[in-house]
Amino acid sequence: MPYYFESSGFWTSVLPILIGMVICLIASANVKATFKRYSDVHNSRGLTGAQTARQILDSNGLYHVAIEHVSGNLTDHYDPKANVVRLSDSVYSSTSVAALGVAAHECGHAVQHAVSYAPIKVREAVIPLTNIGSKLWYIIFVVGLALSSSSFGIGMVWAGIILFSLVVLFQVVTLPVEFNASRRALDTLESYHILEGEELKQSGKVLRAAAMTYVAAVANAILQLLRLIAIAKRRER
Repeated sequence: MPYYFESSGFWTSVLPILIGMVICLIASANVKATFKRYSDVHNSRGLTGAQTARQILDSNGLYHVAIEHVSGNLTDHYDPKANVVRLSDSVYSSTSVAALGVAAHECGHAVQHAVSYAPIKVREAVIPLTNIGSKLWYIIFVVGLALSSSSFGIGMVWAGIILFSLVVLFQVVTLPVEFNASRRALDTLESYHILEGEELKQSGKVLRAAAMTYVAAVANAILQLLRLIAIAKRRER
């Protein structure tokens, strides 16, 4: 290994950032391209994203969950506090198989809350800690580095890393929540005969591409955590 890379800490400082950025960019580009590709494929029943969402919610007894139109592209989400499924411009009134998959996915989150799906309860429980960690970890870490000649400074560095670990934890527990919502979406679209055959496969491709963005986020977060740990250990020497 070249001396420059060892002495400058390239492998522990710069490379993880670059790798994380590339992974996230690839995942983001893939989901956008996949969604765009199947946005031109319209379902044979002529249902819109909003109509599909209403049918799924009602079939699960979630008559109280509203559906709203929100501006933006792929800004779709379920708001558990307001009991609202919000569908974006590219989903709400669209009849594409891509739109129906996204709408069904967000309804999957509503069903998860209704049945008290365990992973989503865990995610909700760690959100307050995650909010604290995301706001404070960098400040504490950087101040610790500035004071790293002392044991107090090193302690602050590790405190910052622990706080960042809470962010990583949130990313990890989000994975089963998102994968389960996608599985529920495809099962629902198939069982209610909203999509069938090739349409269902195409919708599944959109949801799998979307799921990979969460995998990329976890990979990036873990890489950054390992990078911070490596920096801390170098300062301890």
